[in-house]
Amino acid sequence: MTTLLITGGAGFIGSHLTRLFVTKYPEYHIVNLDELTYAGNLENLQDIENAPNYTFVKGNIIDAALLQQLFNKYAFTAVLHCAAESHVDRSITDPLAFVKTNVLGTATLLQTAKDNWKNDFTGKIFYHISTDEVYGSLGDTGFFYENTAYDPRSPYSASKASSDHFVRAFYHTYGLPVKISNCSNNYGPFHFPEKLIPLCIHNIINNKPLPIYGKGENVRDWLFVEDHARAIDIIFHKGKTGETYNIGGHNEWTNIALVKELCKQMDIKLRREPGDSAKLITYVTDRAGHDLRYAIDATKLKEELGWVPSLQFEEGIAKTIDWYLENSEWLRDVTSGAYKEYYEGLYK
Repeated sequence: MTTLLITGGAGFIGSHLTRLFVTKYPEYHIVNLDELTYAGNLENLQDIENAPNYTFVKGNIIDAALLQQLFNKYAFTAVLHCAAESHVDRSITDPLAFVKTNVLGTATLLQTAKDNWKNDFTGKIFYHISTDEVYGSLGDTGFFYENTAYDPRSPYSASKASSDHFVRAFYHTYGLPVKISNCSNNYGPFHFPEKLIPLCIHNIINNKPLPIYGKGENVRDWLFVEDHARAIDIIFHKGKTGETYNIGGHNEWTNIALVKELCKQMDIKLRREPGDSAKLITYVTDRAGHDLRYAIDATKLKEELGWVPSLQFEEGIAKTIDWYLENSEWLRDVTSGAYKEYYEGLYK
């Protein structure tokens, strides 16, 4: 049996990935290790929490003793490393927290895997999930490729770039069988409402301001999270060891155009007058070091492994809005912090 450790499996991307592997591969045993910080939420996984091939463990990836206990108990044959601090604004406020989790945590996990697999790497995989932000910022044209030089501009992207380098170093130095993917901005269900799309959906529902940095001219490539999980699945099973794969949504939008599209769809779904939600748009001082544009070239993933995104943005955002409107209790719990109080009592 393949026994797979997924780190950060209760977070946004991690929960979609965990659900996919638990349901698609009943012959795998999936162990989900998550610290359950503000963005990790077991409500994201209620539909699979009792699956016979799924185990949840609360813990931190920088806890070397815990990682060793888990490797001893489950004899993992693979690691899918999702756990990370991921919000740029938070990294500007507290950069050392990102160094601790993203750099030290990744290095601790790599070392534990190497020590336990003891240079017998047959059938083993260490898959590291990263971001396109490590490449820096683009102008009006061009794309990020797998061989684009790293040029991180925020403490968050610098910490992810460092973690990528550690993963490659363990591959080149020790022969650890690694795979890396760098993805564009994700959106979809279960996204904590600090990121642009879920924040705007939440604020539109509650008639609160929609904060837009600068003039809203920053461009992002948007990837539906279920498409991302499907890409990871393909890379995990069929991608080449030691390789990097870029995962993009082929959906470039300026922030202001994206928010206006959200407003248009929300007005329809909430039966408001056209233009009502757009009145909530509020321009705020731009973020320090705000990258102008990200754009992924995912040709390698398409040509080698046959992956392409299944949804265009208008369809994906409609599905996302519907999910938030149908799961108002989840949204209320995460914004009130009620779920964190529950976990603190449960996992003392």
